[in-house]
Amino acid sequence: MKIEGYCLSTQRSSPMSTNIFDYLAWRGDLSFQECRINEVDSLILSCLSYIRFPGIVPGISESGSVTIKEASDAFFSQDRENRRTRTKEDERLLRMLGESRRFGPLRLSRYADRLSREQEKQFSAVTILFEDHSAFFAFRGADSTLVGWKEDFNMAFMPVIPAQKEALEYLIRGAEQTGGPLLCGGHSKGGNLAVFATSACPKAMQRRIQTVYNHDGPGFEKEMLKSEGYLSVSDRIHTFLPQSSVVGMLLDHEDDYTVIHSTQTGLLQHDPYSWEVMGPEFIRVKSVSTSSEFIDRTLKNWLSGLSSSERKDFFNSLYQIFSATDAETLQDLPVCWIKNFRKVSKRLLDVSPENRRMLHRTFFRLLDAGKEALLKEL
Repeated sequence: MKIEGYCLSTQRSSPMSTNIFDYLAWRGDLSFQECRINEVDSLILSCLSYIRFPGIVPGISESGSVTIKEASDAFFSQDRENRRTRTKEDERLLRMLGESRRFGPLRLSRYADRLSREQEKQFSAVTILFEDHSAFFAFRGADSTLVGWKEDFNMAFMPVIPAQKEALEYLIRGAEQTGGPLLCGGHSKGGNLAVFATSACPKAMQRRIQTVYNHDGPGFEKEMLKSEGYLSVSDRIHTFLPQSSVVGMLLDHEDDYTVIHSTQTGLLQHDPYSWEVMGPEFIRVKSVSTSSEFIDRTLKNWLSGLSSSERKDFFNSLYQIFSATDAETLQDLPVCWIKNFRKVSKRLLDVSPENRRMLHRTFFRLLDAGKEALLKEL
């Protein structure tokens, strides 16, 4: 399957903002035979990975597949309390995809969803099959679980996180089961997983990879960006960042990324439903915002001033404190913090004097990094 080309010229936001829902209304009646896959399609398929499909889409060890239309019908036939979604927009997306002539006939298979507190791993993916036998491997980004976000922080001191290993295995096994071209993509951590898996897979498999889509996913350590595997696929990696990107600017990125316009501000621009589109393309802007560059410079200065072991100790200590609340998700954290205040207080008191000094010292280094970045900005 070939990719529909797009113009790299700078575009301006239209007075009336349009997103992927508008795109589905405009082009949802065009099949992929009539109109080739494009960058907006890639974001839609990446967002599809956020839907939870247990018992609906066959798992990794199962054979067979279901169409997106069938998966949508099965999903919405469930009682509302059994529908597990990240946001209400995810449900709206699935319903529109099921009703779409463009996406409804695509087939879903090899659904995976694994969460492990012990391994600090959150991994999920789904394979989308096209009529021409090409396959799109969609990797889910970090969900709202504390485990999922802790694994993201682990990237700051671990050369390879568990979800990256799982993504590589998922891609290899999936590629062995299909003979057509391969496409990979994801949003947030899912974009990072897509880049890692395609960079680390065997050379013979890399030759089958057509395009890799990284939608505001964090980067990598410099050693990874210099590796033979990464350089072999780097010309096929398309990275998209909103103008005030924070998550996507973390760690190091390849220089070639596209900055797009979001209707949100600050961290909320990470929301893929806020990204503006015009036809089959995202609306571009010239560069990331000053605030994005400031935060990026602050975090990079901060992390560069910490050793790998200091980063590990810092994030592990914070995670232990948050875990004492018994919260499962970020949304649960405020309520659980109050509910289990005594337990949290005890955990804080149990922190050794050495770790307490480490937390204090590390926080002040973050403030110093911010001051340094601000002075450089001024």
